[in-house]
Amino acid sequence: MKEIGGYFELQRYTGKEYYRDAIALNRAANCLAYLIKAKGITKLYIPYFLCRAIKNTCVRCNCDYEYYSIDKTLKSVEDFDLKENEYFYIVDYYGQLSKEDVGYYKKKYRSIIIDAVQDFFAEPFEQTDTLYSCRKYFGVSDGAYLYTDALLDEKLETDISYERMKHILGRYEETAQKFYNDYTEAEKAFADWPIKHMSKLTHNLLRGIDYDFVKTRRKENFEYLHSKLKNINRLELTVPDGAFMYPLYVENGAELKKKLIANKIFVPTLWADVYDVCNEGTLEYDFAKNIVPLPVDQRYSVEDMKYILEVLHV
Repeated sequence: MKEIGGYFELQRYTGKEYYRDAIALNRAANCLAYLIKAKGITKLYIPYFLCRAIKNTCVRCNCDYEYYSIDKTLKSVEDFDLKENEYFYIVDYYGQLSKEDVGYYKKKYRSIIIDAVQDFFAEPFEQTDTLYSCRKYFGVSDGAYLYTDALLDEKLETDISYERMKHILGRYEETAQKFYNDYTEAEKAFADWPIKHMSKLTHNLLRGIDYDFVKTRRKENFEYLHSKLKNINRLELTVPDGAFMYPLYVENGAELKKKLIANKIFVPTLWADVYDVCNEGTLEYDFAKNIVPLPVDQRYSVEDMKYILEVLHV
């Protein structure tokens, strides 16, 4: 029986989600799990420079995997002879993967998967499996989109996410530090979550976002930082629409991270898991250690970017 009246729940938003014709799931790694199951993928070629969630998903789905290396352009430096049911997993690092790159890989390998977790606003390439993350771009506790022509022949539950919202709601009114433990606990609990549809709560929150503003603000902040840092940045970058973060690659990146964090500019290490699978002398190890991912998201303005530069003293 439907409930009528009583106290109010969260406002129901009437806007539109950015991706309305994609498969909406609860997390990006589960988009990959969906593909492995639906397409019968037996082996993935994955980059060393990647979080363990992808490797763990392969293990969980009984899919073999093999690592490959990338170069300073963030592109693969290895060739593969893909067999039937094998796929090449390509990461769109910091939105630097162009349509021409995707077209090249598509023509060369045919069986590819694009990980656009760091490039939410990149349009999916035609007839190419592509996955996106909502949690990397917005204040939601679950959410991912998948473009594919495959359908999984399983009945999926819908995720329920309100219990994972404490750190998000808490930081809205107080500090990130106060709710950091809640954040880490939510991340741990979410790590092995089965494939589910995106929660109704997340769908609702995503209908309340001004995507044009988000895309423009992120691009403006990235452009400003790049105009001031490109001469010292060891990465050659293009400016993506709706940038994820600004990757500053310098020799003393590890020290700069500590300095920024001490000044409450919270920068992550992407991805610390690399230390476990790569030797210290490898490019991937150096990337993980010395790329400083500077925040450029919609919460901040060019004035905040100026403050970041002041702290960096560059």
